[in-house]
Amino acid sequence: MFENFTFENPQFFWLFLILPLAIAWYIWKRNKQQAELKISSIKGFQVSGSWLARLKPIVFLLRLIALALIVTAMARPRTVDVSTKTKTTRGIDIVMAIDVSASMLARDLRPNRLEALKEVAAEFIQGRPNDRIGLVMYAGESFTKTPITSDKAIVLSALKETVYDNLLENGTAIGMGLATSVNRLKDSKAKSKVIILLTDGSNNAGFIDPKIASELAVEYGIKTYTIGIGTNGMALSPVAIRPNGTFQYGNVRVEIDEELLKEIAKVTKGKYFRATNNKKLEQIYEEIDKLEKTDVEEFKFYNYEEKFRPLVLFAGLLLLVEFLLRVTVFRSFV
Repeated sequence: MFENFTFENPQFFWLFLILPLAIAWYIWKRNKQQAELKISSIKGFQVSGSWLARLKPIVFLLRLIALALIVTAMARPRTVDVSTKTKTTRGIDIVMAIDVSASMLARDLRPNRLEALKEVAAEFIQGRPNDRIGLVMYAGESFTKTPITSDKAIVLSALKETVYDNLLENGTAIGMGLATSVNRLKDSKAKSKVIILLTDGSNNAGFIDPKIASELAVEYGIKTYTIGIGTNGMALSPVAIRPNGTFQYGNVRVEIDEELLKEIAKVTKGKYFRATNNKKLEQIYEEIDKLEKTDVEEFKFYNYEEKFRPLVLFAGLLLLVEFLLRVTVFRSFV
């Protein structure tokens, strides 16, 4: 109830120390002014006004309350209504280039590499409300799944629908995936442009060399974070397709061209990460989220409503009543 109630000049509350001094002065003065008269009997005196004498302190009480109200008014009580408005001053355009080759179905991450990536990437997207995000998929070739957009629902829906299929040529065309991502960002007007490129293999397909694609990223001022996904050693991966269309799994050695991924990150002023399990993959996206922060300005608007005027008016009314009582009803006792 009182959480938005403030005092602009609370230092004036020190004036309340005057009140006990005023009370002490009143008591001392009242005792000093009372005279004593010794008589044998008071039967001959009418004491009809004695009840007025007992009510006389009301005059001082009114003055005391008026003084307290004036002190409170000097402290300027007021209510404040605070409203905020945020403004994004520096949006970031991000393209997530995702390897969707058959090896992404390896089960060294749970339930597999692709599903683990989709879960973590979805959380990352939801945590970037002020940025535009696009999706690029690649295997032996690449294509744009979603152009950069601020509509997170579209991006999340497209990510959820991402599955392995045999429509793309088999292989891992890192250069193609990176080049397609650069093409989505090259005309962007954002002050910061970022590619998050994820793969679990080495460049063995496509007609664009990854180093050429890296140079294109540098030319357009695009930073690239590269992620190698897969455990160290052997991983349970698809090795054949059964007649019924399902995969046959077997242990396959994980081969990631880390040197290439490190070089791409270094040249484009990004960073290389290695995700060997679900937790590590989640930590990587959290770190990228911290490294690429969007500048947001927050404006606060304060609407003050002064509350001292009713106090001053009420204090004035009390002083007027006190004055009228003092010069009329209690005049003979002053």
